[in-house]
Amino acid sequence: MRIEKCYFCSGPVYPGHGVMFVRNDCKTFRFCRSKCHKNFKKKRNPRKTRWTKAFRKASGKELTVDNSLEFEKRRNIPVKYNRELWDKTVEAMKRVQEIKQKRQARFIFNRLKKGKQLEKEEAINEVKKNIHLIKAPHAGKAKRMEDKMVQKLQEDVEMGEGDN
Repeated sequence: MRIEKCYFCSGPVYPGHGVMFVRNDCKTFRFCRSKCHKNFKKKRNPRKTRWTKAFRKASGKELTVDNSLEFEKRRNIPVKYNRELWDKTVEAMKRVQEIKQKRQARFIFNRLKKGKQLEKEEAINEVKKNIHLIKAPHAGKAKRMEDKMVQKLQEDVEMGEGDN
């Protein structure tokens, strides 16, 4: 039993699920659901359809170049069964999956970090541009007037002491 990949969205197609289309030249196309099959029949390009893996990779939203992705490639060479080889393969698959998840998480974090920085700069520019909406023109005027009054009173007191 093999888990195939959907030709359109690159999602998994489990045994007994999905649709298989065989063209006149014997090329087979597997689809995970009717949505993918219908879009294929409408001759839509998966790289231009926003919800597909191909679009996400083409637009730089997902990791495309990484050594851990090499392990997913299909190999059609039959190998004689060996329990040790089988155990090592399963362990290696788990380790590769773990590495792949870490790298994808780091890639997404770095991609989002740029967006947060741009958002912050944009917010600062907007505040600078519209500072008059935040800070009223007469804000702090009462405090300044109070400080002037206190200063004048102190000067009057000092003048009064100087006369005596």
